[in-house]
Amino acid sequence: MKIGILGGGLTGLVAAAHLDHPCEVLEADGSIGGHCRSLIEDGYTFDLGGPHILFSRDPAILAGMLAELGDNVHQGRRANKVFFKGRYVKYPFENGLHDLEPEDRFECLKGYLFNDHPPPANFREWLLATFGTGIAEKYLIPYNEKIWNLPAAALGFEWCEGRIPKPPADDVIKAAVGVETEGYVHQLHFQYPRSGGIEALPRAYAARARGPLLTGFRASKVRREGDGWAVSDGGEFRHYDRLLSTIAMQDLLAALPGVPASVAAAAAALRFNSLIVVMLGVRDTPSLPYTAVYVPDPQYLSHRLSFPLSFTPEGAPPGHLAVAAEITTNPGDGVHELDDETVTARVIADLAAMGILEPEKVVFRRIHRTRYAYTVPVAGTDANRKTVLDFIESQGIVSAGRNAEFRYINMDEAVRSGRQAAERLNAVTAP
Repeated sequence: MKIGILGGGLTGLVAAAHLDHPCEVLEADGSIGGHCRSLIEDGYTFDLGGPHILFSRDPAILAGMLAELGDNVHQGRRANKVFFKGRYVKYPFENGLHDLEPEDRFECLKGYLFNDHPPPANFREWLLATFGTGIAEKYLIPYNEKIWNLPAAALGFEWCEGRIPKPPADDVIKAAVGVETEGYVHQLHFQYPRSGGIEALPRAYAARARGPLLTGFRASKVRREGDGWAVSDGGEFRHYDRLLSTIAMQDLLAALPGVPASVAAAAAALRFNSLIVVMLGVRDTPSLPYTAVYVPDPQYLSHRLSFPLSFTPEGAPPGHLAVAAEITTNPGDGVHELDDETVTARVIADLAAMGILEPEKVVFRRIHRTRYAYTVPVAGTDANRKTVLDFIESQGIVSAGRNAEFRYINMDEAVRSGRQAAERLNAVTAP
């Protein structure tokens, strides 16, 4: 039995590495990796989809990823900050209250301890009910509105249960009086490839794939052919017994004939955000001692900055600063349509205003745009997602991964999804 895998991102390559059957991976881009692609140029290493570190609450999944990398692993410890009112506040914000001005510290602590917000009906209300007015309004609401590119009240909150933990009261009190505490401890220590950027991980899985990887092949036509499938990029058709899709469900539906109107409408109602990553190299500038900086203030274009030298010693040439700025966009938001030069110039001006760099020392500029970056949990998302997935499943196609399943998942879950898809396909015999 031969299996066609649509999409050569992490999930598709994990599946290809765990299949018992021969397969082909069809990737639309010119190289594999998907969200986990990296740029290595002029001594810099950047992740094109924003920084991706290796961590997991599941020891077995983490061990599997590290095993793929072998000795190509660098150990790191999180040193994230929140840029708030010109200060670098420890991350998570509720663990850095002592870094705030006294009045802000008091309002955050009081709001957390004396929280009488009613049960929530949307994400904004969930943040207020979980963290109190001070922490929510000063940081969590403005930051999330930047990253989601929507008012927090327009978002559901079911997705964040367990993903955004409620901090213990003791930790918040300790943080307010200056006693060191740590939040999100499952990601406090992390690993990252020493060489090759995060793309080293999908490439490690690709090396074990049970068949060829075809890049530059965009699956624009997908149709039944007897008991199997035929897939075309507009020219030749390639033939498979079974299909695994890891591409965006919207793109898969566009390639399939005879999609019911109700399914097409459900897919059209699913909201996703795009991402712009501006990558800069700065000469004669030592790297900041941070892994990432979260920027809730709307006057600055990006919502998060990251510093590659915190992930690997190969992140930048000696004596240089490397910084990546992430910007969430949608068509019509005033940023999405800006050209690359304008976006880059605005980011450089922002970083100069923040005291991070001197514009005349910027010697490296690159920009990358990802269309399907974040799935957005607006009202009706779960029902619409189910409608689409039920239809795809009814056609005999297996879906796996963030964009194919329309789930906001991290790398460890993408790996799990790829392995589970391979297990399903391994259990199927040829027609």
